[in-house]
Amino acid sequence: MSAESKSFYLTTPIYYVNDAPHIGHAYTTVAGDVLTRWHRQRGESVWFLTGTDEHGQKVMNTANLNGSSPQEWCDRLVETAWKPNWANLNIAYDDFIRTTEPRHMERVQRFLSGLKDQGHIYSGKYEGPYCIDCEEFKLPGDLDEGKCKIHGRQVEMVSEENWFFRLSAFVPQLLQHYKDHPEACEPASARNEVISFLESGVQDLSISRSTFDWGIPVPWDVKQVIYVWFDALLNYATAVGLGDSADSPGGKKFASVWPPDVHLVGKDILRFHAVIWPAMLMAANLPLPKKVFAHGWLLVGGEKMSKSKLTGIAPSDITDHFGIDAFRYYFLRAIPFGSDGSFSWEDMGARYTSELANDFGNLASRLIAMIEKYCDGKIPAIAFDDTLQAALNVTVSDADAAMIALDFQGGINSIMDFCKRVNGYVTEQQPWVLAKDPANKVELDKVLYNTADAIRALAVLFHSVMPATTETLWESLGADESMGPISMQRIGDVAGWGQLPAGSKVTKGAVLFPRLEEKAE
Repeated sequence: MSAESKSFYLTTPIYYVNDAPHIGHAYTTVAGDVLTRWHRQRGESVWFLTGTDEHGQKVMNTANLNGSSPQEWCDRLVETAWKPNWANLNIAYDDFIRTTEPRHMERVQRFLSGLKDQGHIYSGKYEGPYCIDCEEFKLPGDLDEGKCKIHGRQVEMVSEENWFFRLSAFVPQLLQHYKDHPEACEPASARNEVISFLESGVQDLSISRSTFDWGIPVPWDVKQVIYVWFDALLNYATAVGLGDSADSPGGKKFASVWPPDVHLVGKDILRFHAVIWPAMLMAANLPLPKKVFAHGWLLVGGEKMSKSKLTGIAPSDITDHFGIDAFRYYFLRAIPFGSDGSFSWEDMGARYTSELANDFGNLASRLIAMIEKYCDGKIPAIAFDDTLQAALNVTVSDADAAMIALDFQGGINSIMDFCKRVNGYVTEQQPWVLAKDPANKVELDKVLYNTADAIRALAVLFHSVMPATTETLWESLGADESMGPISMQRIGDVAGWGQLPAGSKVTKGAVLFPRLEEKAE
């Protein structure tokens, strides 16, 4: 398949199923959803993968503590917590991979056997510290008085006869890769961390465990299971047909999407995805992901979001009060993607009221009400305003550039700036004053049309961020019948003025962003 027809492929990390998702998991997944929705609205073919990481000691221990088998535990958590959470947040993924699925396990075993045949795998003994929460063999610099710096828990000392991957052999290639392709690891702070780690001396990686059996068996040594990270890092490829014959459905899928265009991770798992994963792919002569982007941590009370530290907040705790689209908007608007950010209930409440309810929601409701009152509920004759049109041209260009660069805050800000510009236009033109004199009917219609068409553009530009709200607004404008579904509107066409057909029937729908007092318990 030609490069021109390759799908935009985005992957999120797959998440451990030792507990239900918190807003840190939701933050990553919402970002992936917004980015893929934006690319779809650019007219691109898109494939969006997420899923769950179900093997390893941590999942096994959690299942045992809950009186369940690991498989039963994973099945229950996936169906009652993970998938429902993503459905509730309106995550439009194309595939959900589980590492306990046969399609994954079989392809992992085949991949590992191929690496062994090529001499990249050897037998050896591992002795050293291991953090079960991270599922990671630790270096001395990763510990603080014998405790994992990330989880603050005492690590275990492990001594096992294992199979090793010659990770150290790929250090020169990896360093050259990041020198030649700095965009392959972003932001720059993340890339610098990876380069520093590579230059500090990288050891070969133990890729099997022999002290427990919850995992994929090593094909040639069934007394051992494949190290959970080596297993998990392959899901991004196994989900789309890794190693399948070129003429098979899996092989054709792989050719149409691989490599990932963007892979999103939290910065605490950066090394796995920017060192181990690309080294594995290099060993198999596979193209590397075009971009691994490490976003920052969500902090609560100054601490990283974590169930183990009781700082984890369920997404529903927030969406039940603010609504789903406000959740999606707030986290990408309030925190520069790539930096740490603190969640504040008060800050979210303030932004909800000022930006969503007042600037955006009130603009739409005022416009619909005035068209109902002054124009018999129908969009008036098409009109043009050079200033608004020029501002929209700049907005679309700036927002598109920011969004595809994963600068969600910058993209949202540029759209919201246009929203404020439209509010200013309405305030300046005072259509409610014009309506008092029938002689101003033409001018009144012009102001209302320009406002309506600007809101049409805002609905499309905000659709990837707030899909349900903008669909409601689209229907209120009568645009679904006259222009087709909002999801089919293209970013490249948004700036064309005068698209909303005259005569479209507007309808007063539900309040887009109700007063928070009405939602409070």
